[in-house]
Amino acid sequence: MAQFGLPALHGLLIWWFSTGLILVLDGLPTRTFRWSMAAATAVLIVSVFGLVSSASDTSVTGAYTAFTCAVLIWGWLEISFYMGFVTGPRTHHCKHGCSGWRHFGHAVQASLYHEIAVLVLAATVIGLTWRGSNHFGTWTFIVLWWMHQSARLNVFLGVSNLNAEFLPEHLAHIRSFFRSAPMNLLFPFSVTLSTIAAVLLAERAFGAADLFRRTGYTLVTTMMVLAILEHWFLVLPVSAAKLWNGLWQWSLGVRGKPAGAPRPTTKQATIGGRP
Repeated sequence: MAQFGLPALHGLLIWWFSTGLILVLDGLPTRTFRWSMAAATAVLIVSVFGLVSSASDTSVTGAYTAFTCAVLIWGWLEISFYMGFVTGPRTHHCKHGCSGWRHFGHAVQASLYHEIAVLVLAATVIGLTWRGSNHFGTWTFIVLWWMHQSARLNVFLGVSNLNAEFLPEHLAHIRSFFRSAPMNLLFPFSVTLSTIAAVLLAERAFGAADLFRRTGYTLVTTMMVLAILEHWFLVLPVSAAKLWNGLWQWSLGVRGKPAGAPRPTTKQATIGGRP
């Protein structure tokens, strides 16, 4: 079972700590954002090189490297958006009564540059790895991309746990594109399709003929399962923010604030399902 447990643990830990790191960095004063962005860009460059170097590596190490690099590349996209560096041309709320396709168009404008950046990096990841024999970096990025789009659409159409109060102030206008509702018609389909994909990935992992594929498919399956879990947090009467209480306490301590100080307004950070 260690052949499955260790990759699953690795996927869980990198999801947990990368999410926590984004929370901490996004909660720091805005004057630190340029340094965080510079560091994230350096990690992006290293991760792209790591993805290239692992594209033909069919060892267990190659599977771990490709998966980790893909998650770190996605982390750059998340940091660049939530720190306000790569967002969209629309920076103000919708007027009262704005709805329908017009409202959807405004929502797209609010994150247009971010979505273009996602497309560019997706094309880069696929282009750099597709001719290789190790595609687990590509599949990891596709899983993150799919769940990212699904979460955004579900939040736009309506879910019960919006967590809008966690958005950074410089992205406050995006709250006008959130809709509070018990559930929407897309949610059951997106979760069902994602669950089917997770089951198929798990079958690939358990049926893999070698340790490389077993490790790689387990890593991708773990990320898919975590993203599905984050989707359920959008509609269940459970606050996902409670998962990060310990990290909040630690981040407040880093900044030297008293334990009872109000925490900064930052978004619930989720790597896979973040709206």
